[in-house]
Amino acid sequence: MNQKQALDTLKLGYNVFLTGAAGSGKTYVLNEYIKYLKKNGVNVAITASTGIAATHMNGKTIHSWAHIGIKDSLTEADLNKIYGRTDFRMQMMAAQVLIIDEISMLHDYRLDIVDRVLRKIHQNELPFGGIQVVLCGDLFQLPPVTRYGQEVRFVNESEVWNNMDLHICYLDEQYRQNDESFLKILNEIRADSVSQESLELLSARMHKKDIDKDATRLFTHNVDVDSINMLELDKLKGKTHIFQMISKGDAYVAKSLSDNCLAPAELKLKEGAVVMFVQNNYKKGYVNGTIGRVIKFEKETGNPIVKTTNGKKIIVGSASWRLEEGDYVVAEINQIPLRLAWAITVHKSQGMTLDYAEVDLSKSFTGGMGYVALSRVKSLDNLSIIGINNNSLKISPKIIEFDKQFRNQTKETLVMISKHSEYDLKKLHKEFVYATA
Repeated sequence: MNQKQALDTLKLGYNVFLTGAAGSGKTYVLNEYIKYLKKNGVNVAITASTGIAATHMNGKTIHSWAHIGIKDSLTEADLNKIYGRTDFRMQMMAAQVLIIDEISMLHDYRLDIVDRVLRKIHQNELPFGGIQVVLCGDLFQLPPVTRYGQEVRFVNESEVWNNMDLHICYLDEQYRQNDESFLKILNEIRADSVSQESLELLSARMHKKDIDKDATRLFTHNVDVDSINMLELDKLKGKTHIFQMISKGDAYVAKSLSDNCLAPAELKLKEGAVVMFVQNNYKKGYVNGTIGRVIKFEKETGNPIVKTTNGKKIIVGSASWRLEEGDYVVAEINQIPLRLAWAITVHKSQGMTLDYAEVDLSKSFTGGMGYVALSRVKSLDNLSIIGINNNSLKISPKIIEFDKQFRNQTKETLVMISKHSEYDLKKLHKEFVYATA
């Protein structure tokens, strides 16, 4: 399915699972739909399974939005307590569309909990109380975190999944990778059938020194990332410039934004520091994942000037991350949209497009890590592998089977769309907006 067909399906008001490979444009489609809803006066709740994913879209975690915290189950007393809070009830009642991004990392039982909460809030036994729900993600990417020894259960194994009358939109165009041999490797990983030829191509990228010297290093564990970044910063001579995050609005929500934002609360920079932009600003010429090096600081403002890997010089001013409910800004944080980027974790890299990456998968401990790490770059030539283990390229057999189902169900969605003329689709889109707004 292409992006237009997915948007046409979303605008009909159906519950949708938007999926596809890394780089297929899922986030673009979501953002286009969010803009469409807001333009037409439809209140949309923007959430994600993790705080990092939520800040990419100026949203909040689904756990926070539904006021379920980290609970694994809810009693009737818990439901009544949530319902009894007028502020909670009014916030959730206002949402006419609920978006949940990065659902690969959402537990099955948590989706069921959100369903129970919304049925209680709306006093309606339809799934999620009858509002449109848009789920987005790729199950080939990082799975839910489980306790040692527990079986991983994915979000589509929830009780509510089969009751939602979900329309599957599987995007199959590729907007990140244009290297055919690299695409073949990534597709083989998804099919759990990596060929000898592909293994040899990956082996040829072991310890390559021909990529950019400022390539971001991806590690599976935080301890390696923090150690490398501070070690590299300490090597640089010159003054340390410190930028403190500024918060406004609801203190609890602002702290949550800060905790989950890729920009640190205290950013330490020096001339020569390798940095990554952690927000999109197309007008200024950077996106989330753009790499550069601090070349100096402005005399008047003290703001850093970054030279990106493609040679563009950018004066980096403060940026904001906010949580909005309708037209109201609940909380906002402001910080220079950079972080030290000699190294980051694979988990934090999910959703990013990196210019160059040096990947250490020698400590991979869960499925999807290798796929996420490798698929961050556009080309095999932009990749160096410094370690790999037996877990790195593994895919759960369950996901292979789910993927076949999603592809077949997308064919059904396409048949449904094809029955309508362009004129009829626009008419139906307007009817959904008028009924909802």
